[in-house]
Amino acid sequence: MSQSITPVQIGNLIYHIRGKAVILDSDLAKMYQVETKVLNQAVRRNIGRFPSDFMFKLTKSEYKNLMSQFVTSNNGHGGRRYMPYAFTEQGVAMLSGVLNSDIAINVNINIMRAFVQIRRLGMTVVDLKRKIDTMEKKYDSQFRVVFKAIQQLLDPPPVKKKKQKMGFGPIKKKTS
Repeated sequence: MSQSITPVQIGNLIYHIRGKAVILDSDLAKMYQVETKVLNQAVRRNIGRFPSDFMFKLTKSEYKNLMSQFVTSNNGHGGRRYMPYAFTEQGVAMLSGVLNSDIAINVNINIMRAFVQIRRLGMTVVDLKRKIDTMEKKYDSQFRVVFKAIQQLLDPPPVKKKKQKMGFGPIKKKTS
């Protein structure tokens, strides 16, 4: 990945684990253009900057569950010897101080933008649900009439057809 990675591309790398939005160490390493072990080594050297709400190690079951989502894709997460670290938004922000390079600074700016977009999207969905719930309560009887009318349009009552007799019958003579 190059330093011109977009917030949308980053958004595809954000997972929800333990109720938190996180990015895996291997994805961050690709964005920062370093090896995963180099990134993790820098973190270990500065472990005091990464409390458990900034970064945590995945359990085997969390990792297995996450990898089951990528059965057909090859995203570079397979074949790890150690469970990956997951970095929250605060952990990613702290990485910019640990990985002091122009690439790290540019990538971090885009990562922060991606987290903000995801937060906004979450708020938008919550707001929409609240508005729909309010409308349903307020206009419930009116909606029921509309939905019933729409249902009747979609499923009109069957039209009875005149049954035609099958087979041979008597020949009717024409009178002139």
